[in-house]
Amino acid sequence: MEPHIGKFFSMNSTLLTCSLDKKLIPSIQFIRKVLGNNNEDLFKVFSRCNGFIARDCILKLSRNIEYLESCGIVGSQLSSLLRRQPRIFRMRDSALRELVSRALAMGFSTDSRMLVHAIHTMSCLSEETFKKKWELFNSFGFSDDDCVTMFRRAPGLFRVSEEKLKLGIKFFIDVAKFDKNVLVSKPFNLMLSLEDRVIPRYEVLQIIKSKKLLKKDKSFSNILELTENEFLEFISRFTDDMEELLIAYKAHLLPTSSSDNENTCQPSP
Repeated sequence: MEPHIGKFFSMNSTLLTCSLDKKLIPSIQFIRKVLGNNNEDLFKVFSRCNGFIARDCILKLSRNIEYLESCGIVGSQLSSLLRRQPRIFRMRDSALRELVSRALAMGFSTDSRMLVHAIHTMSCLSEETFKKKWELFNSFGFSDDDCVTMFRRAPGLFRVSEEKLKLGIKFFIDVAKFDKNVLVSKPFNLMLSLEDRVIPRYEVLQIIKSKKLLKKDKSFSNILELTENEFLEFISRFTDDMEELLIAYKAHLLPTSSSDNENTCQPSP
């Protein structure tokens, strides 16, 4: 616990002026009821939203937790949401209910384990930004129904930057020759790194096909679903060409990779 304390208070020095008995301890005890005894998670939550250190906040926090639990968000889902977007738990009652209502209006239900992901994404994006992402898909020929389907299957897709979405859609449609329906059914393909996963695997598969090494055609979409170890195992099947394939694969991997998703959420209202 000691390593976290120094770093935490160096970044949140104003908390040292808070009452230990009236604010710090009650807040920590309450948050631990959701997170458990993981001190690292505890400090992450308070670092991302130190507004929890307030007596009057505990009542609001309690009400919001109770409401989210009534929506079926409990246990590990509740604690995960608290770690990722703690500001949700400090929202006004009306704002939180509006957020959940927007998610339900998109077709999610309170008994769906995907609801929490929809709430997370919608809390990260303003309605204007969410609309822009929607319009971006429309501009590439995806219908509103397509957008709803993609969002329901992969809510995190709408947290991906517009630039990455544009590049991904163009690559899959223009280069990989995907039908739009493939992206609608498997929208998580657009969340993969083009540089580190999509393009290198595409190039390798092209070599395999050009050499006619496959007895039965294997779809690129299925290749993308393989884990790294599974993909390397797939390559190793072609014993005589394995070295060439590995060289081609590694040659297309960039020395450094950046995070493509918009993991930094905007403050909730």
